[in-house]
Amino acid sequence: MAISTLPLSYCTNVHPGLTVAAVLAGLREFAVPVRENLARPLAAGLWLAAPVIDELHALSDALDRFAGELSSLGLSCHTLNAFPYGNFHSDRVKEQVYLPDWSDPRRLDYTLGCARVLARLLADAGTDQGSISTVPLGFKGLPQPDDFESRAIDQLLRAAEALDLLYEQTGKRIRLAIEPEPLCLLETTGETLSFFERLRARADETGCLDAVNESVGVCYDVCHQAVEFEDVGQSLRDLDAAGIRLNKIHITCAIQLDDPRENSEGRRRLAEFVEPRYLHQTFARRRGGELTHATDLTRELCASPPADFLDAERWRIHFHVPVNAETLGPLGTTRAALRQALETVAELSQTPHLEVETYTWSVLPNGASTPLVDGLTEELLATQRLLAELA
Repeated sequence: MAISTLPLSYCTNVHPGLTVAAVLAGLREFAVPVRENLARPLAAGLWLAAPVIDELHALSDALDRFAGELSSLGLSCHTLNAFPYGNFHSDRVKEQVYLPDWSDPRRLDYTLGCARVLARLLADAGTDQGSISTVPLGFKGLPQPDDFESRAIDQLLRAAEALDLLYEQTGKRIRLAIEPEPLCLLETTGETLSFFERLRARADETGCLDAVNESVGVCYDVCHQAVEFEDVGQSLRDLDAAGIRLNKIHITCAIQLDDPRENSEGRRRLAEFVEPRYLHQTFARRRGGELTHATDLTRELCASPPADFLDAERWRIHFHVPVNAETLGPLGTTRAALRQALETVAELSQTPHLEVETYTWSVLPNGASTPLVDGLTEELLATQRLLAELA
């Protein structure tokens, strides 16, 4: 059994926070009531944007005071989400969430700043193992220099060495978790396996292979690989067999539309999920197994899909929906893939951190009708029941 014994966490990127005060206000308003509803320990999977990290390092006692506030709220933290660098709640995030990418020194500096914060927070979390999820190098739809991968690998090697040094200094092992995502430079399991081969080859040449193997792995977001129509169980086994650390599992569900030609009601309902803030990569699987995709979900795609979408057997959309939802009216979800993923994780030798990450409550068509505390509580209760079944 590889399911973590640490308290289940939810990712706090669901509420805004560009200052330490705003982060703490969000925890008081949402995380504490959720913990009280659960009547059991709850971990905060903190999203700390770059301005928050800068603020925590600006004064000598700021980090200690923040850790004390977190402890006083009855919350622990063993994982950070360092994917969104800036304002994840601006009017339009879309492809900007992938910037700065891993060729940019700002990404490395931010990530290591997060690592130093997490090392301090682990002192109160009952564990010496932490994880930090990060962007899958960059987004395919944005321009990259010719030497992009070389620069990204160089920075990842520096990150691994810095995390190794941090362990020597603090006794806290912080591991980086690269998160593959549709239409990103690390998108499929195959691309991820291939990249790690190149990363390790460079690490071996430079003498830091042990640090990379110890400190760099993946954050496996179940919804992302389900949108790619991958067999998530086999995907996880392939990563494990390659010796790639599963440092974190994002417990997530995507939207599914079956038989789009006949299910016009489903397409009308799907159009209600079109919104201006986040990117919703949309994939269709044709009856012969071929995949086609659209970079974002649009009303035009729903109303008048091209033939390769209309004649497909199924669509899947990168829109994180509540993980306890089996259906959304005439639409389905990928909850079956989530169960398969957690069943597989339970069979593996690794013990990744588990984090519910439904950041889209504010942009759901009916989001305003479900108080966030209630929605998060139901997600976590459903996940705890599922984990209990698997145990």
